[in-house]
Amino acid sequence: MIPKAVDTKTRILDAAEKLFGKNGFDATSLRDITAEASVNLAAVNYHFQSKDSLIDAVIARRVEPVNQRRLEMLEAAGENPTLEQLLIAFLQPLMQHDFSVVYPLMARVLATPDTFVTHLLKRHLGLIIERFGEAFGKALPEFTETQIRWKMHFTAGAMAHVLSRAYMLPELMPDTKFDCQTALAELVTFAAAGFRAKEGI
Repeated sequence: MIPKAVDTKTRILDAAEKLFGKNGFDATSLRDITAEASVNLAAVNYHFQSKDSLIDAVIARRVEPVNQRRLEMLEAAGENPTLEQLLIAFLQPLMQHDFSVVYPLMARVLATPDTFVTHLLKRHLGLIIERFGEAFGKALPEFTETQIRWKMHFTAGAMAHVLSRAYMLPELMPDTKFDCQTALAELVTFAAAGFRAKEGI
């Protein structure tokens, strides 16, 4: 249960984020959220008007700061960044967040086929896809725009899998302690090879 010392709006967001990540969007009711946040239904309606608006706010609270940092890192990389610099700018901001809450939520978002959630994801990530698509295309001019988008899609999928399944790594690699920097370095190396690959089957 969310501590009452936290302001009402934040308590609702924290509770919704936790329950959406754990149970999914459809399986989580507003009453579940009010119970977790120790607030009444009127408070949810006052701050968010509807469940859809609450879902949007929960996603935006996590995605927008990540996107802002991505754009800052992209700008700081200069006119002709290396592929590795672009991948770090694309991947690192999301991988720096608290694993325990953010990643179950993001994994749920990415795995949800719901049209509304997909629309939200597209709205919050549209600019990032456009800007990084242009940057990757400039760094690798031998590939078409479609090929670049596929490579971005696979890279984002690999990142989502790593982050949402981090708890499995100690079982798969008992001698390896998971940390963000190691995961980022390995993922950048893997993704860079995929971006540069010219032929598949």
